[in-house]
Amino acid sequence: MRPSVLAFSIVLCSVLANGCSKYISRATAATVLSVKGQVVFGNADRNAFEPVTLKSKIHDGDTVRSANGALLDLTLIPGALVRLSGDSEIKIEQLSITKDGNETGFDMRDRNARILLSRGIIFILFSPSEASSSQVVIKTGQLMINPDSDCLFCVRTNGATTRVTCATGNINASADAHSAVTIAAGYFQQWPAARIQPALASNDATAQIDITASLEAGGRLQAQAPTSQNRRPF
Repeated sequence: MRPSVLAFSIVLCSVLANGCSKYISRATAATVLSVKGQVVFGNADRNAFEPVTLKSKIHDGDTVRSANGALLDLTLIPGALVRLSGDSEIKIEQLSITKDGNETGFDMRDRNARILLSRGIIFILFSPSEASSSQVVIKTGQLMINPDSDCLFCVRTNGATTRVTCATGNINASADAHSAVTIAAGYFQQWPAARIQPALASNDATAQIDITASLEAGGRLQAQAPTSQNRRPF
């Protein structure tokens, strides 16, 4: 190979390598904002649990369980805050961020969170960044909830039925590819679905309770969030 061709090949490989490594994806951990009562986390398959404290870091694969009357407030990823109510269980399926590898700061490009609610009630306050892409997915059995803009909502399930109530903003939910619905503020939907379209929360006692509890939880989560996240969507 001629020297000039060899030199060009080396430079090209170096440029390609640098381009491929510009963005760095890595797993992250949920941060505990506050905990009240008995809440544990760990590996459910090995039944290896430990108490949640303010110093706990909850990672992919961890299951979190709360006793009756307990509360746990978490930051899943920047902009996605969750309150776990008493007698509830979630599993962290994915927490990851992608940042610019050439930056010395924390220039995040993508943020991803996916959790499974096995039972109980959770409240989610979602405030995506304008500077980076954020994706949050909440699963309950076959149901998937995917907020894509500022919103505050409640999800409750007993394993057989799931109810999603939106307090602010809009959220998307689907049991399969052909049954996606958008739930607006002040509406709720339950699965298995007795109706195609979401119903008014003001006509349902449980939904009214969920709206009130969502606003209380959202205010508390907002107050505990880092200063950079204090953009109130409600």
